Amino acid sequence: MEKDGGERSSFVVGLIENRAKEVGVAAFDLRLASLHLSQFIETSSSYQNTKTLLHFYDPLVIIVTPNKLAPDGMVGVSDLVDRFYATVKKVVMARGCFDDTKGAVLIKNLAAKEPSALGLDSYYKQYYLCLAAAAATIKWIEAEKGLIITNRSLSVTFNGSFDHMNIDATSVQNLEIIEPLYSSLWGTSNKKQSLFHMLKTTKTIGGLLRANILQPLKDIETINARLDCLDELMSNEQLFFGLSQVLRKFPKETDRVLCHFCFKPKKITNEVLGVDYARKSQILISSIILLKTALDALPLLSKVLKDAKSFLLANIYKSVCENEKYASIKKRIGEVIDEDVLHARVPFVARTQQCFAVKAGIDGLLDLARRSFCDTSEAIHNLANKYREDFKLPNLKLPFNNRQGFYYSIPQKDVQGKLPSKFIQVLKHGNNIHCSTLELASLNVRNKSAAAECYIRTEVCLEALLDAIREDVSLLTLLAEVLCLLDMIVNSFAHTISTKPVDRYTRPEFTDNGPMAIDAGRHPILESIHNDFIPNNLFLSEASNMVIIMGPNMSGKSTYLQQVCLIVILAQIGCYVPAHFSTLRVVDRIFTRMGAVDNLESNSSTFMTEMKETAFVTQNVSERSLIVMDELGRATSSSDGFAIAWSCCEYLLPQKAYTIFATHMENLSELATIYPNVKILHFQHQLKDGPRRVPHYGILLAEVAGLPSSVIETARSITYRITEKEVKRMEINYMQYHPVQMAYRVAQRLICLKYSSQDEDSIRQALQDLKEQERSNKERRLK
Repeated sequence: MEKDGGERSSFVVGLIENRAKEVGVAAFDLRLASLHLSQFIETSSSYQNTKTLLHFYDPLVIIVTPNKLAPDGMVGVSDLVDRFYATVKKVVMARGCFDDTKGAVLIKNLAAKEPSALGLDSYYKQYYLCLAAAAATIKWIEAEKGLIITNRSLSVTFNGSFDHMNIDATSVQNLEIIEPLYSSLWGTSNKKQSLFHMLKTTKTIGGLLRANILQPLKDIETINARLDCLDELMSNEQLFFGLSQVLRKFPKETDRVLCHFCFKPKKITNEVLGVDYARKSQILISSIILLKTALDALPLLSKVLKDAKSFLLANIYKSVCENEKYASIKKRIGEVIDEDVLHARVPFVARTQQCFAVKAGIDGLLDLARRSFCDTSEAIHNLANKYREDFKLPNLKLPFNNRQGFYYSIPQKDVQGKLPSKFIQVLKHGNNIHCSTLELASLNVRNKSAAAECYIRTEVCLEALLDAIREDVSLLTLLAEVLCLLDMIVNSFAHTISTKPVDRYTRPEFTDNGPMAIDAGRHPILESIHNDFIPNNLFLSEASNMVIIMGPNMSGKSTYLQQVCLIVILAQIGCYVPAHFSTLRVVDRIFTRMGAVDNLESNSSTFMTEMKETAFVTQNVSERSLIVMDELGRATSSSDGFAIAWSCCEYLLPQKAYTIFATHMENLSELATIYPNVKILHFQHQLKDGPRRVPHYGILLAEVAGLPSSVIETARSITYRITEKEVKRMEINYMQYHPVQMAYRVAQRLICLKYSSQDEDSIRQALQDLKEQERSNKERRLK
């Protein structure tokens, strides 16, 4: 399982903006030695696009320009960091460090791909801000970490975040993608999960799963390649379990090993670096052992993937398993590293493995340091045996940790009275006593010094090997990416599907611009908590791109809205979805407007928060967006709220985006009598066509509450007159717009047939049936 700490991001992010509200972002991943560049125009005063990217990267450090003397309009991102990312380390670098020309030169030299493949020439002219941010970010990393980035080792992506579906930070929170809004589910004893926690059964430490959920794919070809792979895994049990077993042979830190070969330590004297140098050497030696272990496991992966049919698995076999360069790297490592050395996680075993990594006889000084290490280690164990006999402590143990070295652990029940005065640094730890002695402390110092000398001499012996590995660093990048991808598809997607009843999760279909249809869809998280979860359908198309859902509180509207978005996200990361059937068009952005709370940080009332979120939607919507709005306008007066909700619907209708609008306002159903692309549904745990009015629901509650009968009767009279006017107006609208409505329904059927996967004869029959149906309708209208 991935540990929570393992998912912690390792990004350093540089930010800069200009007066035109353009923002340049450079995000450097220290773990995977990759650089992601983005530049965009901010469309909201709250910097929603920048917040979304920062939420995605979850940076360790944010680098900005100084506010002092900065012109107006060029301090927004710095203020944003101060207000919303106060716990993140903020570094202020002089504006001169943000040099776009230097940034372009650095990327030309460091990028693993050729500049022409990156489109650097055309990119530089238009997107100079993110190159400036890259210059400052790389400068800070090299200075702070004491490193030099190896030429041709950096994986660089331009405008990477917008090659994927964009989910703004507010929507990530509303949809409970990473964290649940509430830790427990109301009415049950179950802990509520997020989508990320539900899928988090991966074994590698890298954050590929988190990155995919926050930025799902938009490329249908890539999505289908993943789905084809899942099809094969679900139909071939031997392949599925074989891959699951093989992936366990690879160290979970495999993706981290890469950066140690992309970075070279700066040449500084040992006296200056001291203990820190020994620590860096230890990490580097550990990385080589880890790489050796991963390369040793490659033949096992090759054996499992040899007969795989899907494009993704076959391509991995061809590009990785059949690549002879991996065997060449393994051979070079075998010439220097002892074949019995394995990657270990137990601290003392790992330390011993690192000291004895290089074969004996290669370096005389290393052999001497090893002898000293062995002698002190043996003396420490002999001392422990002596104490067991002298002080009658047969259960005395000798644990080890990297911080304090060896120490003693004695069960409290073995200690009669006080410990002898020889034992120092006595601490109670559960049912045991932890302690040391002066002799042990002295031996620990000598043992640690011998180990440090081993690390330093080992690194000297490994210099030629390291240079050879760095020449093929792009192969290591590929291996790390492949292992993380396989881990996500096999141990997360396939594992999740296999733990559900048969056919509960199905493969989604994708069309270029067809309808969004979900048959018997379920909420991926809540269905595992509620045994009686009711599935629901959805249909949206170009001819019917807005659905207005009506229903009282606690009817399940919000759950349904969340469910639709989570199904779309699952589909676009290449996973099966909880539905009987689904066909989707690719979504480029998901917008949500849910909940109603004051935002004290920005001094916004509930209504103001609603309006800011709605403004962000209207300013950034595209024809490929999915918009989900829950109860817009309820935080102000009924007349103003209704007016805003109506006008927002009218604004979104011609945008071609797919919109799902949940509301209490029954008057909004009149939209469907005017606009043919609006469909009205009502919701009471299950979705049904048409509006469903509970007659005078508010008046019934008022009567139960005990209001005087005269008040109730007057209210009924007023409501009757208002309702009568509304019904007459809707009847007029119906008569006026009915021909257009009918034409739209025909258009909708034709669009569905256009993107249908049925055979030609079935489509011809459907067209004939549609023609006969329309002829009958026309005759009925004429009568």
